[in-house]
Amino acid sequence: MRSCPKEIQDSRYASRRRFLKLAVLATWATATMPILAACSGPAPAPAAPKTEAKPTDAAKPAAAAPTTAPAKPAESKPAAAAKAGGKISVYSALNESTNNAFVEAFKNANAGIDVEILPLVAAGELQTRIRTEKNAPKADVFIGGSSEFHDPLGNEGLLEPYKSPNAEAIEPAFRDPNGNWTGWYLGIFGIVLNKDRWDKEMAGKPKPTTWDDLTATDLAGKLDMPDPVKTGGGYIFLANQVFRFNRDEEKAMEFMKKLHPNVGQYVGTAPQGIELVGQGQFLMGPNWGHDILTAASRGQPVEFIAPENTANEVGAVSIVKGGPNTAAARTFVDWVLTREAAELNVKLSNRLAVLKDVPPAPGAPTLDKVKLVDYDRPWATENKDRLIKKWQAAVGI
Repeated sequence: MRSCPKEIQDSRYASRRRFLKLAVLATWATATMPILAACSGPAPAPAAPKTEAKPTDAAKPAAAAPTTAPAKPAESKPAAAAKAGGKISVYSALNESTNNAFVEAFKNANAGIDVEILPLVAAGELQTRIRTEKNAPKADVFIGGSSEFHDPLGNEGLLEPYKSPNAEAIEPAFRDPNGNWTGWYLGIFGIVLNKDRWDKEMAGKPKPTTWDDLTATDLAGKLDMPDPVKTGGGYIFLANQVFRFNRDEEKAMEFMKKLHPNVGQYVGTAPQGIELVGQGQFLMGPNWGHDILTAASRGQPVEFIAPENTANEVGAVSIVKGGPNTAAARTFVDWVLTREAAELNVKLSNRLAVLKDVPPAPGAPTLDKVKLVDYDRPWATENKDRLIKKWQAAVGI
């Protein structure tokens, strides 16, 4: 066999050395790649071009990964947007007709949420019940009654703070800055008078125009009045006198002592007081203007009188902390603060809406049409228990 020239042999030898060197390097890289991957995380994408091999079927899932990753948010979106459902328990200080109409309208607007109503009318009794149940709350919502009954519950940590998006349309003076409660209607306090009985017993005498007129000696036993302990109206009337006398509590209590002999009954709810006057059991008494107008519209012989330096209420709605269905409770509060609910409330109760674009009921008194006392609501709320005890001591109850 003919031997190859030395140049060719040297060239083959060099090529063989180069091949062996590259093979060793490739073997080393292959052996150390898992170690490097474990230390530095996933291998960078540019590493792929180092091999000239065509993509295999095993590589295809990795290439498709970017198109499947966005699918996760899409799958979770329906759950996040799902509406609240189930049943809520509402503790209501509203009358039966308003409760029934509100529940029907709410359920029509929010399919899937059932409502169970506990109507006690007296806000003070509902407040007491919520306190009693604080370790195992049974209510989801507390609606109706003046803010003086909601605010203490919030301060005690018994209400769930919630600032509904719909509350932005309500003046700050009519809602709690911490979101514990939100006002949704206004009421003006005044005097309910039975016109038929007045014409028979007090013919020729001028009708009362001031609170002091209620202390006349010829009115002994002829008045009824909401109980300040149980009702928002009764307490607001009491606080009204304190502010009327420029916070001179002694003068206010002296007035309440003079009034006491004329009060034949301290009623458990404000509507009960109006009903008794309408029936003629009492001649008159302090009470809510909107409820008086409602009674008159139903044929009772009563009229509303707004004395000078009278007070008003901010009717509130709040969520009970730890209730069975807080999510649905928020939905209920959102609905209560809508124009639809405000218009329905005006129609049913003659109350004033806190929404400026909702007109009052025909003949209903408005804040700008009566002479209001300078009522300090936060002070009245903070001093509620103390003033009630002072009144009880003054009148001997």
